Amino acid sequence: MREEVALPLLEGGARLANTPAEVAAASDVTFTSLPGPYEVDAVATGAGGVLEGIQPGSVYIDLSSSRPTLIREIEPKFRAKGCHVLDAPVSGGKTGAASGNLAVMVGGDREVFDRVKPILDAFGDKVFYAGEIGAGSVAKLVHNMIGHSVRQAIAEGLTLGVKAGVDPEPLWECVRRGALGRMSFLHEGLVRTMFRGEFEPASFALNLAHKDISLATELAREYDVPMPMSTLAQQISLQAMNRGWGQADSSSTVRLQEEQAGVEVRAPDVDPERAARFITTHPDAE
Repeated sequence: MREEVALPLLEGGARLANTPAEVAAASDVTFTSLPGPYEVDAVATGAGGVLEGIQPGSVYIDLSSSRPTLIREIEPKFRAKGCHVLDAPVSGGKTGAASGNLAVMVGGDREVFDRVKPILDAFGDKVFYAGEIGAGSVAKLVHNMIGHSVRQAIAEGLTLGVKAGVDPEPLWECVRRGALGRMSFLHEGLVRTMFRGEFEPASFALNLAHKDISLATELAREYDVPMPMSTLAQQISLQAMNRGWGQADSSSTVRLQEEQAGVEVRAPDVDPERAARFITTHPDAE
C-alpha cells in the first residue's frame, strides 16, 4: 500500500484502511475502479477483499471496464450475504473525472440504482441505467469498441486527405462540420431506420453511398494509402447492393450485420425528433 498516494484525500478528511475488506466494513457503499478483470476479481472476492468485509444491506459498485461475465459471477456471492452489486463503468477519461463530465453506465437492480444515483450524480453528469447486472459493462465495451473503430476510420480519411493535397486543419473542419461530425446517424439516422427496421424511403440511397466510398478507395490506391476499414466498408456495401438494396437507405448495410449476428436491433418507441434535438442542444457534438 502506498499511503502517499492517498495524502490529498486524507488531508480532506478521508480515513485510511489497510484492505478492501476494511473499507467495505466501514462503508454503506464501496466503489472500486481497477485496470481489468483480474484485479476486479482479486479485490472483490479475494483474501481481504470487499466481499469479506461488506455488511448486509450495503452496496458494492465496480466502476472498472471489465468482463460482463465476471460481474455476473460475482453478484450472487454478494447477494448471498444480503448485499447488492452494481457494475457502473465510466466514460470521459482523466479530464472528465476531474471536471465531473463523466458518463456512468450502470447495470444491476433498478431499485438499488435509484437509491445510490445521487452518489453517482456527484461525480458523473450523465448517469444512465443500462439494465440488469452486467449491462453497464456490456454498454461500456460496446462504446469503446465503436470509438476505437471510428478512430481508425478517421485516421484513414485524414491521411488520405492530406496525402491527396488538403491541409490538415481545413480537412478536419470539413469533416467535423459535416453530417459525420454531428454524428447525425447515431443520434437520428439509426433511430429512423435500424431501430424501426425501415429502410425506405431512403434519406441517402445505398447506391450513392457505395459510389462515394468506391471513389474514396480508388483515390487511396492512387496515392498508396492503406484503407483497411474503408475497404471493408466498401465490400459490405457491395454485398448489400447485390441484395438489390441500392435504392434503399445507405444504412441498409446494418441488415447484413444483424443477419450474421442472429439478432435484430429494434427500439421503435424511441422518438427520432427527440433524438435529433441532441445535435442542436449539444453544440460540442458539432
